[in-house]
Amino acid sequence: MNSTEKGSGRKNCARHARRRVFRLLIMAWLSVSSLPFAFSTPAQSQQSRVPQPPATGMSAVQQLPDQQLTGSINGTVVDRSGDHVVGALVTLTRENQSSKQRVLSGDNGQFTFANLVPGTFRITITARNFTTQTFSGILHPGESYMVPPISLALVTATTQVQVVAAGTEVAEEEIKLQEKQRVLGILPNFYVSYVHDAFPLNSKQKFELAWKSTIDPVTIILTAATAGIEQARNDFSGYGQGAQGYGKRFGAAYADAAIGTFIASAILPSLLKQDPRYFYKGTGSKRSRILYAIANLAVCKGDNKRWQPNYSNILGSLAAGGISNLYYPAKDRGATLTFENAFIGIGAGAVVNLAQEFVLRRLTPKVPDYDPAQSRQSPDRSKDVP
Repeated sequence: MNSTEKGSGRKNCARHARRRVFRLLIMAWLSVSSLPFAFSTPAQSQQSRVPQPPATGMSAVQQLPDQQLTGSINGTVVDRSGDHVVGALVTLTRENQSSKQRVLSGDNGQFTFANLVPGTFRITITARNFTTQTFSGILHPGESYMVPPISLALVTATTQVQVVAAGTEVAEEEIKLQEKQRVLGILPNFYVSYVHDAFPLNSKQKFELAWKSTIDPVTIILTAATAGIEQARNDFSGYGQGAQGYGKRFGAAYADAAIGTFIASAILPSLLKQDPRYFYKGTGSKRSRILYAIANLAVCKGDNKRWQPNYSNILGSLAAGGISNLYYPAKDRGATLTFENAFIGIGAGAVVNLAQEFVLRRLTPKVPDYDPAQSRQSPDRSKDVP
């Protein structure tokens, strides 16, 4: 091989080497430049399979199904004795929700509300013959809320209060009529009832009746007349004569009347639950009516409308007689004065009762209708009695 051919062969080899290098460079460039495309396509396809979070920004916990967040409310309905109340209506009210859920308590008094969304709640329990009860609380996620035993009270307690209130109002109307009772239209006759089954007086009414009887102008005038007679006879001479003596006699006589009225007709009747009034009989033989009038010194009606020993009248007379020792002259004081005043009070009571039964009703211009054969008459009916 000549030098010319050798030279051309080396040139061809060099040319082929340059082509291979150039091809390798091209392939390397193509390989490198294609990497982003090679990796981006699978990545994008992979990303397209991953669910994207909603645009609302809810947390992972908030995206959990509602069943994992709900709770329940349980409880028991009982009465005041601890017995289960069956069939009570239990109503569930939720905050910011107009709809209500209702269930009935079972045989063991239990009730349950299930699958409830957390939040503030209020339950109301109603049952026949029982008062309504309510309970409020807050239910947390997944909580089983146990309501404390709910105790229902009987409605009869409320009804009893209403009856008592109505009875008090009727008794007030009856007292207003009694305060108009005046013998001959002048003398007060407040402590007699012509209504056979009049309502008992409460303590306030007993004190009000005693007060009005004590301050009545006729009572004051009669007391003044009694003091004048005592001064003319020089009774209780320790008081002396003149205006000063008359004033002392008037004060003592008025004190006797006021103290006796308040103790025997207000204080003791309130403490002992007794009625201070005389209940007109009006029927039967004269003998039975006389015995009835006298017996009323020792017996009286209680606030329960049953007859019982008249402790108020007996003890009241003795108490008033004992207190009179504080203001009568020294020489007139002692046990004698106490029992003397007590017996005078009891004796006067017997005379007044007999007069009530046979005389005073006819002399009283206006008294309520009264028929012993019938039950209570309406307290606002009255008639003139000749």
